[in-house]
Amino acid sequence: MRPLAGVIAVSLLCFSQVFAIPPRPEAIEFQPLEYTPPRAADFRRMLSDGTIVYVAESHEFPLVNVSITFKGGGSLDPAATPGLASVMARMVREGGAGDMSPAMFDETLDFLATEMSVSAGNTFTTARMNSLSGNLDESLQLFVTMLRKPAFEKQRLEVVKARLLESLKQRNDNASSILAREWKAMLYGRNHFEASQPTASSVEAISREQLEAIHRQIIHPGNMIVAVSGDFAVEEMLEKLTKAFQGWERGAVAPDPKMPEAVLVPGLYHVQKEIPQGKVVLGKRGIVRDDPDAIPLLLLNEILGAGGFTSRLMQKVRSNEGLAYSVRSILSQRINYPGAFQATFESKNPTVALATKIVLGEIALIRQQPVTDEEIEVAKQGLIETFPRQFESKPTTLQVFVNDEWTNRPKDYWQTFREKVRSVTKDDLLRVAKKHLDPSQMAILVVGDWEAIASGDLEGRATMKEFFGGEVKHLPLRDPLTLEPLPLD
Repeated sequence: MRPLAGVIAVSLLCFSQVFAIPPRPEAIEFQPLEYTPPRAADFRRMLSDGTIVYVAESHEFPLVNVSITFKGGGSLDPAATPGLASVMARMVREGGAGDMSPAMFDETLDFLATEMSVSAGNTFTTARMNSLSGNLDESLQLFVTMLRKPAFEKQRLEVVKARLLESLKQRNDNASSILAREWKAMLYGRNHFEASQPTASSVEAISREQLEAIHRQIIHPGNMIVAVSGDFAVEEMLEKLTKAFQGWERGAVAPDPKMPEAVLVPGLYHVQKEIPQGKVVLGKRGIVRDDPDAIPLLLLNEILGAGGFTSRLMQKVRSNEGLAYSVRSILSQRINYPGAFQATFESKNPTVALATKIVLGEIALIRQQPVTDEEIEVAKQGLIETFPRQFESKPTTLQVFVNDEWTNRPKDYWQTFREKVRSVTKDDLLRVAKKHLDPSQMAILVVGDWEAIASGDLEGRATMKEFFGGEVKHLPLRDPLTLEPLPLD
């Protein structure tokens, strides 16, 4: 044992000399990260019927993931039936398939250990399947049958509608949902698909015929891009997909989302709800995703409020003042029209005004003075070092490429992203801050008990009268089932 112990001791001594342990974590030196992002062209194929498919083999597990992304979702809802695409997507999965009842379809999937889902977002509808590679043929057949020939069983539709109606009743229970609803209406207009929401009457009116109509518009090969990854050979998979889609009629590509017509009116807005903490969002319309200022603004947002505990808002509002547990800024971009910039937090009613004052002060400051060398370097390294996460798995990688193709992202975007981040200067950040973050163009929305909020903190550091000349527009709370305004107290 003694000779062995000696060998171990010598080995540890040599190891410690070669790999000296620094005295503090920040003294650790890391080798530069070398990473080359994958290229979409290496995974892109086209079937004989013109369907675009992204494929990637991955033999670690005997599994196959199939994802089909269809253009259109809530953006295609009829004005009188908001939420129709979402109900359609749910019913495609839950309402039976072909001549199989919902129960029979579910039991078959359970027997095969296959998972399927369909969901509709604002601008895209996505169907997913996860199957054992040994059951792929049968699972793929069921998957395509579900998409091509949904049964939309009447009884299951009534169940789905009843669940949705129950959820509508709870819309005003959470102040955060009120904040989100009213903020979207202010940004995009209450009738735009970004902000429109179903009512009890619109849900009750949903019919099988309506589901079939929007299904025909969205779910077909002419309106889809496929992504497949897992345990298979590429050429064999392409043959399977060609066979599975054979005879499925191709329709027209869905139209682009409509531009919002509403214009955000700067000011102070409030919705009354008696809660101990006020919910706040403030901001303005932002930029489109491919705006030339997108990367500088992304970096600026990291420094201001998106960078976690290193961000200015988190340090000032939480760490220094203890006014909010969470505070952040969000830059949400859109493809066809400008998205939004917003900062959001919640604070005890008496300190809502002070927290708001500090947030607006930080926005004003970042427009007046350049950020520090350390701030810009931390923000750059954060974006660069987390960049590979965009491609952390084969399914994730393929979905990036699918989204890029649907939205016409520049083909060299991922190859040039890090260099564009590195090239941003402090002057660039100051320029985009002055251009895009003007507090005078922003609106403030507060949900909470106004009587407890308006007068501000006990120390008298801030009151709500300091914003927009003290003028506040009290917005009505809306009936959860009809969304009609309720009387103001």
